Formats: sequence, structure tokens, C-alpha cells
Amino acid sequence: MNLIKLGIILFFFALLSCTSKTLISSTENSAALELLQQDGLGFIDARARFREIFCAILHEHGSNLPDYDSCDNALRAIGQEPKHIPAAVNLDAADKQFIIGLVPGVGWQCVRHLMNNDNSGPQHVLTQGFDVRLFEVGGLSGSQNNAQQINNTIMALPEQDKERPIILIGYSKGAADILYAVAKYPQLQKRVAAVVSVAGAIGGSPLADNTRQSHLNLLAYIPMSGCNFEDEKAIESLHTETRKKWLADNPLPQNIRYYSIISYPETDKISFGLKSAYQQLAAVDPRNDGQLIFYHQLIPNSKLLAFVNADHWAMSIPVARQIYLNRLTFANKNEYPREVLLEAILRYVEEDLAIQNN
Repeated sequence: MNLIKLGIILFFFALLSCTSKTLISSTENSAALELLQQDGLGFIDARARFREIFCAILHEHGSNLPDYDSCDNALRAIGQEPKHIPAAVNLDAADKQFIIGLVPGVGWQCVRHLMNNDNSGPQHVLTQGFDVRLFEVGGLSGSQNNAQQINNTIMALPEQDKERPIILIGYSKGAADILYAVAKYPQLQKRVAAVVSVAGAIGGSPLADNTRQSHLNLLAYIPMSGCNFEDEKAIESLHTETRKKWLADNPLPQNIRYYSIISYPETDKISFGLKSAYQQLAAVDPRNDGQLIFYHQLIPNSKLLAFVNADHWAMSIPVARQIYLNRLTFANKNEYPREVLLEAILRYVEEDLAIQNN
């Protein structure tokens, strides 16, 4: 059975990495931080405090969690981080004031039952007092359809949750789906306190510009696939021009706080299964995670929390923990302290929202 699952997983990731032709463009040579400031991609550099929180969590219990790594290896120091006066980090149990909704990326609905995801990140933060829930979206559908699903999920919350503020965390395309939802549905703007992009496809990906939806649709035919076709616009919604136009035409609600985590791995942190896609993207810019270029992951005018030293899969999907052969083959660089990262995100956002509200 393990070999069957391995084959299914390999097929899934091959689909997500495929492109139909070589990309041709010049490599951007300006400094990463300067580039993020261009084209309206302003941000507040909050990396110093986030690093402090991340390192405190890692020191407190990170060595007891899977995929332990040092703080300096886990978070990259790109450019000059702002000066910061050290402050205490509150590691007490959260008071469950917020509902945290996790929105997955493209294709996840199709394969989640096959990958034996241990959910160790969500399970870990549950032990720290955070109320984390998965908000299901279509694995093959576009952001408009998935935004409606996010809205429906929030509107259907039980009565005891009606007044609780919500933090939405989107991985990959899930981040784009969240932005579509909060921009379109005024009722969400009253409920959502914060949006966090984790390796989010905010600006799309050049890989999607050269990938057919029909390739992705094959996931629906995998045995025990959990997805259906719906509007079949997942790839279209990831086109770089589609995302650029949408961001230009849809100002984000200003009452919501926005945060960005960017996956920006060193080249030796790219898993074998992402090498081909990484090289394709490197024709545009070598500063990519195997699926997204770093500047496509930033929510405009958000707080930049970290440049994470992990590829696109390692940011969120613990495939190497599931089957030993995975870490020897296509997911050989999949280790990352995801539990610490998720807790650090929640600790930072909780603290920042409290400061903003005082």
C-alpha cells in the first residue's frame, strides 16, 4: 500500500510542477528588499520581532517537535533586518479569542485522504490553546468559487462562534482565495481581523501561465480523490496577469490586518521533485521556492514576517514524514519545523492585533 501511495503522490506533485514550454526572461538583479518596494508592493518590515518569537518557541519546545532546525537556518536574513529592542515573548496558552481558519492550496482537496497528513502543525497549536480549523475549498476551482466557499463556511459557524473574530491563514493559492473572499463579501470584513499569506500565490506564478487546467483535472480521477471539477478555473486564477489585474481592481479592506510569510530557500533546500519547476522559474528569477517567485508571495502593504528557508512543499506539506521513501526521492528536502512556524505566526498576529486595538 505504501508503494501505491508513493506513486499517487509522485503523480500529484509531477502535475503541480509541469509546464508546457520554457520560460524566457531576464533575471532581476536588484536587492530583494528593494524589489519588494517597487510596483506598489509596499510592506512593513516586522521580521525582527517575528524572529524573536520564532526563536523563543524553538528554544522552548522546538527540539521536542519533528524536523528541528536552528533559528538561523530556518529563517533567512535577507538584507538588513530592522533594529529591534528585545522584548519578552508570551508563551502562555492562548485564550481562544480567535477562530483560525486554514485555507489549503491547489489540489489539496483531491489528495488529502491519500497522504496521511499528520496535521501535526494544527494539532500542536491546539495544545497551545489556539482554535484552529480547516476551511475546505475546491482543489480544482478558481478563486471566485473558493471565496464563496470560505464565505459560506464562516456564515455557517455555530451560534457560539458568531461574535468571535477570525484569522485566516492561506497557503499557496489559498491565500489568493482568501483575498478574493474578504474583498467581495462585506460581511466577512466585519468578522475577519487578519489575513496571513504563507507562501501565498498573491501574484500568481509564471508556471501557471504555461500549464493546462486539463492536467490538473487528472487529480479527480485518482482513486479515493476527494475533489470534483466545479468551475475548473484553478490554473486560470493563478495566471500572473489575472492576479495582477485582480489586485489592481480590488482594493483590500483597510480594517483587516495583513501579514506575509515568504518562502525563499537556499538552492540546496529545493527538493528533487521541485528542481525542474525551480529551474523553469529561475529563467524569470532564481529567487523562487519551486512554485512561486518570492515577490509574488507578498500581500501589498502587509507586514513582512519572514523569509523562510524552505521550498514550497516544505512550507506546509509533511510528505517526507509519511513514507520513508519520499525523503529519499522526490521530497528529499522536506524537513522544516512547521509546528514552530505556525505557532510563531499565531503568537505574532495575536500580539500585534492586541497592540493595534489598544
